[in-house]
Amino acid sequence: MNAEMNMQVARSELILGGQKSGKSRRAELLARAWLAQSPGHRGVFIATATAHDAEMHARIARHQHERAERVPGLQLLEEPRDLARALERHGRADTLLVVDCLTLWLTHWLMPAPVPAPAQGLEPKQPQTHDWQAQAAHFFEALTQCPGPVVMVGNEIGLGVIPLGREVRAFVDALGTLNQRAAAACSRVTLMAAGLPLTLKDEEATP
Repeated sequence: MNAEMNMQVARSELILGGQKSGKSRRAELLARAWLAQSPGHRGVFIATATAHDAEMHARIARHQHERAERVPGLQLLEEPRDLARALERHGRADTLLVVDCLTLWLTHWLMPAPVPAPAQGLEPKQPQTHDWQAQAAHFFEALTQCPGPVVMVGNEIGLGVIPLGREVRAFVDALGTLNQRAAAACSRVTLMAAGLPLTLKDEEATP
């Protein structure tokens, strides 16, 4: 991917793309550009991924190690559910926040993994049901009021075949709605494909 292609940090940017499209790498490049602008700039990477098996543990550890090498000054915050509070607590004029990713955040709310029961032989306990609509509203309010730049990463999964399962179809619909709301709230929207960025929206572009 061309690292010099539109690496100017926007007030807020949504980066969409498929698996291994380069969307997280673009977010890292934007964070690196922000940190290089001033010694007083900070960057916080808000990770929404959680590990439920050994493969995912290894994947997360590898990503953390590689990201630390590519962007040494980027701090890590793991927050799978309460993104609104993360933005409120860490948003500052001198701080760029990277949220990676919105898709996993939505998954934690709408399709959470079961919580194992402590006693052997009992059925796994399901997490308590929460109000996703209220959480989303809180998040977009925090995004609007955040004093510093925010970069959000999300998956575009609506281009494939229509899922057969009712729950999966509902999730795809919810993700499409979430992406549309995020795109409307951001000053820039970038679609990644094969490591290349396509600008869909840029309110900060020079006329």
